[in-house]
Amino acid sequence: MSVRIGVVLFPGSNRDIDAVNALRIAGAEPVVLWHETADLGGVAGILLPGGFAYGDYLRAGVIARFSPVMRAVADFATRGGPVLGICNGFQVLAEARLVPGALLRNRGLRFVCREVSLLPERLDSPFTREIGERRSLRMPVAHGEGCYYADVVALDALEAAGQVLWRYAAAGGGIAGPDDSGNPNGSLRGIAGVSNAAGNVAGLMPHPETASEALLGSEDGLGIIRSLVVSAAEWERTGSITGARVAMAAEAGR
Repeated sequence: MSVRIGVVLFPGSNRDIDAVNALRIAGAEPVVLWHETADLGGVAGILLPGGFAYGDYLRAGVIARFSPVMRAVADFATRGGPVLGICNGFQVLAEARLVPGALLRNRGLRFVCREVSLLPERLDSPFTREIGERRSLRMPVAHGEGCYYADVVALDALEAAGQVLWRYAAAGGGIAGPDDSGNPNGSLRGIAGVSNAAGNVAGLMPHPETASEALLGSEDGLGIIRSLVVSAAEWERTGSITGARVAMAAEAGR
């Protein structure tokens, strides 16, 4: 039986169908979860897709964090379940304080929609374990508020704890700085995605779900989606996830 992964649907979500398709390609059974439900239906993993939840009024993700489903997602995360937020999903997770940092307006204050190169920082996390090797991954971005920000102390702590999972790649190789053309939004230290301290919740701005099959121009994002599926299956089977510090998640919820 395929592992069941919940795809949270907010008013304004627009990448939910892409997420469902990518999860099916990765061998999972997607389950759409409406934002007003507090019942996750026994899923073993959760994906928050891209879009404009609640129209991104006030600030991207800030209204969605108060929805009934997010209370259930927070409880699921505290119990150690794997949660991945993509683009708007990352913004929602950040507003809900389920991942560290904030997503600010893009440098240049314009919506950016183009392909980027993404570098996995580590390959042993619940969301990168199926990528295979550290190489540049091609996938699109489409956002207006994707500039990752945290203060210097917090950034140093994230790096020391291994919570930076993905960075934007510079055009000439290496990590893209805030002003590099490879960095689409001015994110500090080229950060494209991070995890929580426990390692079972992660968010990233690029869209692996729309780079999950050759027909879409790239299959480079499928390793990220497969990593979520494999981690969810492991959590369902054993109650833990390789690469995650679930005890820390439980402690954070007390």
